[in-house]
Amino acid sequence: MTPGTVALVGAGPGDPGLLTLKAAQLLGEADIVLVDRLVAKQVLEHVRPGAQVVDVGKTSWTGTAPRQDEINAQLVAYARAGHRVVRLKGGDPFVFGRGSEEAEALVDAGIAFQVVPGISSAVAAPAYAGIPVTARGYTQDVCIVTGHLDPDDPASRVRWQALAQGPGTLVILMGLDRLRVLADGLVRYGRDPGTPAACIEQGTIPEQRVVVGTLASLADDVAAVGLAAPVATVVGEVVRLREKLRWFA
Repeated sequence: MTPGTVALVGAGPGDPGLLTLKAAQLLGEADIVLVDRLVAKQVLEHVRPGAQVVDVGKTSWTGTAPRQDEINAQLVAYARAGHRVVRLKGGDPFVFGRGSEEAEALVDAGIAFQVVPGISSAVAAPAYAGIPVTARGYTQDVCIVTGHLDPDDPASRVRWQALAQGPGTLVILMGLDRLRVLADGLVRYGRDPGTPAACIEQGTIPEQRVVVGTLASLADDVAAVGLAAPVATVVGEVVRLREKLRWFA
């Protein structure tokens, strides 16, 4: 049997209207779709009738979902069986989506693949909150980091000290449960505790909520409101623009 193909497809940040045309096309052609937990249900309406949808959603707090190596093996197996496979991932496959690991597994197995970028929540959630991640007169650089590891963890490859001392915008994904530790670390490494900061819950969909404060106050502000993951955190002077540019109710 001739091996099939795999497309690593970004589904975007939540608003189903942000799905790309290329992504919708491939969903309509796929035999098998392996889907993450944060993908909007409306996106799956583009899957053709008769195609198989496989839920491989993972979370950081449960061990019931497939491990990454198991997902890699499924992609290879389905493709070797001759299927057209879409690996549908929230946001962008290569922005903390572990898409590169899946691509490497496919290369090692000799499986043809393509990558369809998606709109990352790192830029979309701030935009829907009225916060441009760069703006002339505020900053022209932005850094996107994962919040999974705290600043003092020796296993962390994030250069927190350099980020704290830089003037640019910092966007932290997946860091809600470590927000206080991260904020304290940035202040300890030199970032002004009065730096504007915001947390955006469920960015780009009607359930979106935004909490704005300072680096020193944000953890308490978020706890008082009770935000829940997924949350994108923005640190930097651009947060001041929200009051003028907020457009999404």
